[in-house]
Amino acid sequence: MSQATARILQSGMRLPPLPTIRELVKLYKLQARKQLSQNFLMDERLTDKIVKSAGRIDATDIVLEVGPGPGGITRSILRRQPERLMLVEKDQRFSETLQLLKECASPLNIQVDMYYEDILRFNVEQHIPDTTQRLHLIGNLPFAISTRLLINWYADLAARRGAFRRNDTCMTLTFQKEVAERICAPVGGEQRCRLSVMSQIWTEPVLKFIIPGKAFVPKPQVDVGVVKVIPLKRPKTHLPFPLVERVVRHIFSMRQKYCRRGYSTLFPLEGREEVTQKLFQRAEVQDTLRSFELSVEQCLRLAEVYAEHANAHPEVASYDYRAPKNAEIL
Repeated sequence: MSQATARILQSGMRLPPLPTIRELVKLYKLQARKQLSQNFLMDERLTDKIVKSAGRIDATDIVLEVGPGPGGITRSILRRQPERLMLVEKDQRFSETLQLLKECASPLNIQVDMYYEDILRFNVEQHIPDTTQRLHLIGNLPFAISTRLLINWYADLAARRGAFRRNDTCMTLTFQKEVAERICAPVGGEQRCRLSVMSQIWTEPVLKFIIPGKAFVPKPQVDVGVVKVIPLKRPKTHLPFPLVERVVRHIFSMRQKYCRRGYSTLFPLEGREEVTQKLFQRAEVQDTLRSFELSVEQCLRLAEVYAEHANAHPEVASYDYRAPKNAEIL
C-alpha cells in the first residue's frame, strides 16, 4: 500500500479506495440471515455517528466490535485509529470483506484480530490478559441476543471480570428502539421495566440517537436506538448480581399490579403476606406503588431486606413459586 494511502488514513478522512459496503455485499453475494438477526448498515455517515457516540478513542485503546458483518462500523472505527481492533463475528461468510479492511489498517500499525466465535461465549480475559489499556465495546447487535448479552455484561461488570476489570469500559450498542427506550426509561416512564432498573444500578445509559429502519438492509420492522452505556464509578449496590436480578425480576413480574404482588412470590405461600408486609416496612417502601413507579434505590432496599431474610431463612433462597407442588401421597 502506498505512502499516500497511509497518509489519507492518518488524516482521519477516509480509508483507502475500496468498493462500498453495498458493493462488497453484492460482490460476495452476502445476504443477511434472518436466523442470525442480521441487518446491514450501509450509510457511512451513520456508522461514523455510532462510533463518534463512543467518545474519545485514543491511540493506545482497544476496541472490541461485536458482529461487524461486512464491515460498515469497522471502517468507522479504523478511522479513529485505536491500537487494536478485535472483531467478534459468528458468521464466517464475512471473512473476505473483513480481511480487506485488516489489510487497509496495516500501514497504520493497527492490530486487527478476527475471531469467528459466538460473542455470548467469547472469553475476553483470554484475549486481553491484562488491564493496562482502555477497552471500548461497540456493535450493531443482533436483536435476538441483545438483551441477553447486555445482562451478561452487567453480571461481568458487577463482578469486575471479563471486559469490565477496569471501571471505564463503555458500551456503544444498537438495540430495537423499544429496547433502547426501556434501558434508559426513568421512574414512572411508560417503558420502565426490569431492564431499566438493572441497567441503572451499575451504569448510566444514554440514548444517543435513533436510526430509521429504512437505513438497514434488509429493512427491519422497527427503528433502532443507539445507546451508550457508561459504568458508574461507584455502583449503587454491592449485593450479588444473581440476588439483585432475582428480586428485580419478581418485582416486575406483575408490572401493572401493586409491587408487593410480584415481590411476595419470592416467599413460600405459608406466611407470605406477613413476611412481605414486614419487609416492605423495613425497606421503607410503599407497597401499593406499581413496579414502574419504584426508583432504583427503592428496588435495592427491597433487595437488601430480602437478602437479610434469606440469610436467616435459607430455604427462601431456593424457593420457586412456579415449581409444581409435590404430588399428594395416597
